Amino acid sequence: MSRVKSDSPTAVTDVHTGSKMQRVIYVTYLIAVLDITWMFLQFSITPYLAKKLGFDTLWIGYLQTMVGVIQLLGGPIFGRFADLFGARAAMCLSCAASIVYYGLLAIADSPLMLFIHKLPAVLMHGLPGAQMVVTDLTEPDKRADALGKLGLCFGIGMVAGSTLGGTLSTRYGETFAACVAAGGSFISFLLVWTFIPKHTKIQAPQDNTDKKSNAKSVFDLGEITRLMKFPGVAKTFTVKIISGLPSGIFQVMFSVIAMNFFQLAPEQNGYLMAYFGIVSMVIQGGVIGRLTSKYSENSLLLLSIGMSSLVGLAQVFMANVFQFCFIVLPMMFSLSVFNVITDSMLTKTVPSSDTGTMLGLCASVQSLLRTIGPTIGGFLYHNYGVASFGFIQFVVNMVVFVFMLRNMVNSKDEHRE
Repeated sequence: MSRVKSDSPTAVTDVHTGSKMQRVIYVTYLIAVLDITWMFLQFSITPYLAKKLGFDTLWIGYLQTMVGVIQLLGGPIFGRFADLFGARAAMCLSCAASIVYYGLLAIADSPLMLFIHKLPAVLMHGLPGAQMVVTDLTEPDKRADALGKLGLCFGIGMVAGSTLGGTLSTRYGETFAACVAAGGSFISFLLVWTFIPKHTKIQAPQDNTDKKSNAKSVFDLGEITRLMKFPGVAKTFTVKIISGLPSGIFQVMFSVIAMNFFQLAPEQNGYLMAYFGIVSMVIQGGVIGRLTSKYSENSLLLLSIGMSSLVGLAQVFMANVFQFCFIVLPMMFSLSVFNVITDSMLTKTVPSSDTGTMLGLCASVQSLLRTIGPTIGGFLYHNYGVASFGFIQFVVNMVVFVFMLRNMVNSKDEHRE
């Protein structure tokens, strides 16, 4: 089978046919697994490296906030770049930034270097890049299932990265683990360059003259915010931010909770993250596809928000890691369904030529949560303890649930009339 590289309009159309399209999607899944693996390897070592360099909980929060701000700025621009210049260029850019990112982490020997190594994160959007390819190559009615399979890749990478990071940092040190991540990112770069076509959208690509005239629109804020004017986009985005904020705060603070509240060593933390990954794999690989084929996206979104509220209530009474392992099951279900469904709904509301920008905006929501999460989370943790995260999640999601339920009931009443 010939390698899939597409520089001509004919090749762009050809990539959407049969086995070539499937091969591109499968390779995209593999690239996503590798990208998530190196990311979670880094997650499992950075808090402990920061602690060695003298960081306390507050400064770890500042470090996470910096990453959130950087990726918040980079997400929409990365998506716009992918729409204009193609998936291969965007994913290669992300892989190259990852190589630099992990390389700088390997040589970080001071607090300043630990902050500097975060700068390449502005271009590190491997998972959104994979989502862009999968979105371009799948039909709208199969999109949620295909994005759910990327969630399966996320789970595999979480298991592999967390286990590998904990083991390597314990036995060989954080520097060696970071070098492994840098080498792995180079492999991802080669896979992107070899197998991902230059353009994955059905429309023929622009010629060089058009690209030069439109290059400035990569940084055009108006072109990016224009998507918010499409029907339903602003409402779904608002729900995505408000409902996702409490769980986002908990996720951002989890490394601190694992160290201080659960008293876990690096290797034990790696095993716990691997457990997260296994649960996520089962849900996103075997459950979401079946649910989306039987129920509407609005119903599933409502279900995920209601379950997230109940998860928050359970966290209020959580006392140890054993209890938390039970809470993880509904927590991962609600998070997985919520993220997949909202991303699918948002990409369906815009033209196919703008799906990359829309997915970049979706990624920026997660970055926004990581930006404000550490500050809010640090304040809540120091003043009210871990239970406060659960209480806020319960209240916020219950309010959103009631609001959406009323909207659905009113909408049905209007259709009957």
